[in-house]
Amino acid sequence: MSGKLIVSVSGMCERTLGEVDAFCGQMDARSVPVSLLVAPRLGGDYRLDRDPRTVEWLTARRTGGDALVLHGYDEAATKRRRGEFATLHAHEANLRLMAADRVLEHLGLRTRLFAAPGWLVSPGVVKALPRNGFRLLADYHGITDLVRNETVRARVLGIGEGFLAEPWWCRMVVMSAERIARRGGIVRIAVAAHHLRKPGPLQAMLDAVDLALMHSCTPTVYQWRSDKAMPDAA
Repeated sequence: MSGKLIVSVSGMCERTLGEVDAFCGQMDARSVPVSLLVAPRLGGDYRLDRDPRTVEWLTARRTGGDALVLHGYDEAATKRRRGEFATLHAHEANLRLMAADRVLEHLGLRTRLFAAPGWLVSPGVVKALPRNGFRLLADYHGITDLVRNETVRARVLGIGEGFLAEPWWCRMVVMSAERIARRGGIVRIAVAAHHLRKPGPLQAMLDAVDLALMHSCTPTVYQWRSDKAMPDAA
């Protein structure tokens, strides 16, 4: 049985847009859609609503078949080495989700999909997500349909943003992706945008994608569909 392949990129902004666009071009050449993990605010006083070029690019990519996934609200307000949504109580999570949702709606980028920075979420966040209309949660361990309360277990393989980016780690990501693909599982590979300017992490992402495709994995994105069972929604 063939598996599935989900490729995601986080940290898109005016500083990384060139590298991300080039990487997405590589994925287009392989007919692999990309899940774009978007946050209204990043470090360095970056705000998406002040970056019309990135907003336009994200809009065009979603129209072309990529997925937009909310990926936090304000990276700069988060303690180092701790994901923004990793330890929040439901009330604070609710406030951040509402604030992020308002920004994306204003920009025409609203999404019902969520993946926390660092891929870690607290029980309070899990409780707050469906209250705010979110239908899908992608975390470190799997993909959860928040409407049906069903989870498909599939660990994310990441480079950067909570994961390492050293050569040995990149090799491990490639080997793990091939092993999962060979078993017909869900290959979830993720990269932080600023690492795409580095030859090693970029090549590791391309190698992992190519190996998954070689083992007949079907490329897809994070999505929620009312007419699909959970494995297909993943």
